[in-house]
Amino acid sequence: MTDPLFIDQAMLARLGAEALQAPRLRKNRNFHTDNADPCHRLINALAPGTYVQPHCHLDASKAESIIALAGRIGVLYFDAAGRIGHSCVIEPGGDVVGVNIPAGVFHSVVALSDGCVFFESKAGPYQALGSGEKAHWAPAEGEASVGEYLQSMLAHFAG
Repeated sequence: MTDPLFIDQAMLARLGAEALQAPRLRKNRNFHTDNADPCHRLINALAPGTYVQPHCHLDASKAESIIALAGRIGVLYFDAAGRIGHSCVIEPGGDVVGVNIPAGVFHSVVALSDGCVFFESKAGPYQALGSGEKAHWAPAEGEASVGEYLQSMLAHFAG
C-alpha cells in the first residue's frame, strides 16, 4: 500500500518558496504519475510577477478546474479578440474559491499576493499548446512587452 500524500500548509509553503526561486516564478507539483494519464491533478504556485500567456484548450475534453488553496489569484477570461469579458479573484474563504474554465475559452491567471497556490484538474494526456491555443494578441513569454501586458492584466484587480 502506498502512503497517503497530504496537501498541507507545509507543502503549500514549500511550493510557494520554490516558485520564488524559479526562473518563471512558478512551480507545480503533479499528482498524476505520467503525462499520458487520463486525468491530470496538480497544484501550482505562482509568485507575483509571473506571466501566464493567455491561452485556451481547443480539445472539447480539456475543460480546466482550479481551486485556490492559498493567496489571492486573479482569473481573467478573454474573448477571441483579446478583450477581457470576465474577471474574478479566487481565494480560500473568499466569495469565489475556484473556477471552471470551459474548453475553447481564452484565460490567464495572475498572482495578487505572495504565496499563491491553486489546485488544477483537467483531462489528460498532456498536449503542448498548439498555435491556435496561444493568444496571438498577447505577448509570448520572454518578449519585451510582457511586463507592460502583465501590468494591464493586474490593473483589472486594482482598487
